[in-house]
Amino acid sequence: MRVMVLVKATVDSEQNMQPKLEDLAAMGRFNDELRAAGILRMADGLKPSSYGKRVAFDGADRTVIDGPFAVTTELVAGFWLWEVKDMEEAVSWVKRCPNPMPGPSEIEIRPLYEMSDLE
Repeated sequence: MRVMVLVKATVDSEQNMQPKLEDLAAMGRFNDELRAAGILRMADGLKPSSYGKRVAFDGADRTVIDGPFAVTTELVAGFWLWEVKDMEEAVSWVKRCPNPMPGPSEIEIRPLYEMSDLE
């Protein structure tokens, strides 16, 4: 089962506040554990939404919207792509993750569609 693990943005991440070196080291160790377990497929952090753009679709019309975007808690600051046996394994790994932000934060786990889901 493939899952996208989404680190939700915070006010701090949207202000481009950089993590402390010890927090980066802890996350690096966690990523090393994911690699060693054969779970990690990809991981990266995203720049704040002020660097981003959205394209809104309405029929044939396209409208480009410049960031930053409102509702910080609905934004994503980083992600992992994991291959796990089931959602319980994904939850177990997320519980072991160091807090990805300096204060309160959330991580969302979403399964990807597999070909068997579409048949």
